[in-house]
Amino acid sequence: MSLLVLKFGGTSVGSPERIKNVAERVLRLRGEGHALIVVVSAMSGETDRLMGLAREIQPRSEGRELDVLLSTGEQVTIALLSMALESRGCPARSYTGGQVRILTDSMHNKARIRSIDDVRIRGDLDAGRVVVVAGFQGVDEEGAITTLGRGGSDTTAVALAAALKADECRIYTDVDGVYTTDPRVVKHARRLERITFEEMLEMASLGSKVLQIRSVEFAGKYNVPLRVLSSFEEGPGTLITTEEGRVEQALVAGIAFTQNEAQLTIQGVPDQPGVAYGILGPIADANIEVDMIVQNIGGDGTTDFTFTVNRNDYEKAMEVLQKVAQGVGARQVSGDTKIAKISVVGVGMRSHAGIASRMFKALAKESINIRMISTSEIKISVVVDEKYMELGVRTLHDTFELEREPAGPSAS
Repeated sequence: MSLLVLKFGGTSVGSPERIKNVAERVLRLRGEGHALIVVVSAMSGETDRLMGLAREIQPRSEGRELDVLLSTGEQVTIALLSMALESRGCPARSYTGGQVRILTDSMHNKARIRSIDDVRIRGDLDAGRVVVVAGFQGVDEEGAITTLGRGGSDTTAVALAAALKADECRIYTDVDGVYTTDPRVVKHARRLERITFEEMLEMASLGSKVLQIRSVEFAGKYNVPLRVLSSFEEGPGTLITTEEGRVEQALVAGIAFTQNEAQLTIQGVPDQPGVAYGILGPIADANIEVDMIVQNIGGDGTTDFTFTVNRNDYEKAMEVLQKVAQGVGARQVSGDTKIAKISVVGVGMRSHAGIASRMFKALAKESINIRMISTSEIKISVVVDEKYMELGVRTLHDTFELEREPAGPSAS
């Protein structure tokens, strides 16, 4: 008997009717002979509602008591889904993260899973029950309730699949898989049959909101086959697996993009050892993450230093950079929030030259100026003016012919 871990997000369980639909899907899979663990999120909007209540009491709510409050959302869902299954003659048992003993560190509101006690779950599975587990939560060594941060239910599901050596972890969402790019931008974007963990990790970090980054990291580390499917329609979804398990050998898997970027430049900084640390050290101390970095050396013994940050951190980063500029005697500090990042992602890029030149040529043909470039083994990212983002994405999607199925050996 194969073991599947199923995860249903907030929209999938957003009403009693949708919870009943989830129960029917679970029953169908059980009828096919699968043993099942079902991980659920809070009903859509519930976590935001609870956050709103917290802020009415304490404007900057955080820490232990916020976790106690937020964890109640999933407790409602596990009870309702278990009731829906029981009413259909399917034995089920619900568990909060603490009851399973999903042990985490004590970092409230963004805890990380350390271990899972699977004894109770295995006992229920052996007894023929469907196990329903609250996502997003656990307990620390002191027994305090913790939460895993936004999207943490994905991580709960993958962690349970790893701990119990499940045959597959299925993430049900409001989309029917992972696409070559956002179909709202490129109408002929194609659903991928398969994608590697590495590619999915890059896509997730670059703006694709299908899966939480930590869940993909976890799945890759423990080699948990991960499948993204629609909660609302039948279909094969997208399988996320190892590179060796991939059938098609596409050079490029997809085009990712994000508008949530801002660029800062400090000009005329003395060109001497330690200049990068002198600029980025205070930025890091302000808990601001830096993404892309470009340094240009001038002929007058000075350097210009440009980097990007999350747009939400722009004002804070600019304030820090202006203080740095005064300290080092820089000529000028400037910034721009009207930028976007476009990335070409694919494991096939490892063994094929010329991807970058094709990318740059295609953008140049559309008169799209590249402001910054960053590369890795399976990714090339460029920063462009925000107004050219959608044109750039469509151009690159067409250039690499991503609407076409890649040629390769058929699955046996």
